[in-house]
Amino acid sequence: MKIVQLRKYKDQDWQSLTQYQELKNPLVMVFGNRFELEAPKIHKGIKSIFPNGEIVYGSTSGNITTHAIDDECITLTAIEFEKSTFEIRTINLNETELNSYNAGVELVNRLPKENLKFIFIISEGSFVNGSDLTKGMNFAVDNNVLITGGLCGDDNRFERTLASYNENPKDGEIVAIGFYGDTLDVSSSIEAGWKPFGPERIVTKSKGNILYELDSKPALDLYKKYLGEKSKELPAAALYYPLGVKIEEDDQSYVRTILNINEEYNAMIFAGDVPLNSKVQLMMSSVDSLIRASSQAANIALESKINKTQLALIVSCIGRKLLLDQRIIEELEEVKEVIGNDVFVSGFHSYGEIAPFNDENMCQLHNQTFVLTLISE
Repeated sequence: MKIVQLRKYKDQDWQSLTQYQELKNPLVMVFGNRFELEAPKIHKGIKSIFPNGEIVYGSTSGNITTHAIDDECITLTAIEFEKSTFEIRTINLNETELNSYNAGVELVNRLPKENLKFIFIISEGSFVNGSDLTKGMNFAVDNNVLITGGLCGDDNRFERTLASYNENPKDGEIVAIGFYGDTLDVSSSIEAGWKPFGPERIVTKSKGNILYELDSKPALDLYKKYLGEKSKELPAAALYYPLGVKIEEDDQSYVRTILNINEEYNAMIFAGDVPLNSKVQLMMSSVDSLIRASSQAANIALESKINKTQLALIVSCIGRKLLLDQRIIEELEEVKEVIGNDVFVSGFHSYGEIAPFNDENMCQLHNQTFVLTLISE
């Protein structure tokens, strides 16, 4: 596996973050600030660097590379596989009448199934129902195929997100990268580092990812009461206090982030479903707990690896980034200390993270969570 990483700030030339290598038909993953990805000639410029590359784009709330976490720029990771192969398929929610669930089914079905080992998802993140998307993908995929990835970000603006494959980034796009090969060795893990506090409440009125009532009272009013003065900063302030959601028929608890609020209906719009009759609690964390979670994720992912890791893909939530602030680099440093400083790292800060719970097969939508995928061939 050969890997090249580049970085570009506005009105500057590309900087090489690794030793330059000639690559044949590489997978090129381009993550960046939404404003930078809106440049009219963005794809033409990157295609001139990698004319034989298969280029995938995703807007982010922060870019993760081997040695840094960057904002207000574009980062590029180009990968040439020695033994494995990959296929890329897309679906656009603005160009189809399919809902998020059926889009997930259709997207996975577009990938060749023979010898498929792993799918990495880069999804539109501003209006997709991530819970339904993952359910649809689970329906269509074989149980032994790992799916990880995330919802694209837009810093903390929450205006629009962009993604694409071999064209300028655009709204509504969901990209699936399928990885194939007998020698492909992939493992993943997730950790959150959040703890519940306060009373447990019952969801008494909700529809999909919109929460209206808790204990038969307006949900937004209760949330504002707990936030106090910070409620004036909603929805951004909600990133510091997500909800833990426990579904009756599920053994796991989900962390859910508020993407927006509706004052007229006293409602909160989440990145994933908040089912009727589920139990919820407010959650909180500390910087040290979040950093420790990334280290724990690295140790868990490493346990099931057979070969030495060559590439690590990280998807971490914007809420974690905001809380960690200037210590965000420690999240990356903790992982590298576990998996090795010679391992290449690529990823982004997202509006939602996609991966199975540890020791499970089916992918789920997570929020405020650190997702790590380790790859070798």
